[in-house]
Amino acid sequence: MATENLENLVRIGQLKAEAPADNEIAGLIQSGLARLKDSQNTELGYESRFDLAYNAAHALSLAALRLAGYRSETRYHVFLCTKHTIDLENERWRVLENSHNKRNLAEYEGSHDVDEQTVEALIRVAIIVAERVQELVK
Repeated sequence: MATENLENLVRIGQLKAEAPADNEIAGLIQSGLARLKDSQNTELGYESRFDLAYNAAHALSLAALRLAGYRSETRYHVFLCTKHTIDLENERWRVLENSHNKRNLAEYEGSHDVDEQTVEALIRVAIIVAERVQELVK
């Protein structure tokens, strides 16, 4: 079912099929794990921690997508595909979606609506993404 859903996204031009590249995947996982660790540094401000956790979740989600043999040019679709690549539950996926929307508001409109609850929720989901991606590479 997951592959069928991903193939449907290829057919409508939202994903591209591309053979996994071990070096790329290893680099994404390494980058994601480093950022995830740094995001848990409570001496940093919420915005910095949010940026680190968001980019960790993205790198790890992209690693999962690449492991499945696909690539996307949009961050939103990388997160969307976690439903299919690592079986991420809807309530956890919604944290990624919400974080993506907050990131876009910050990047493109200068709105910085990030608090401790948002950061902690994103870190919890990023940890789950990391665990599931690491299971895929075992």
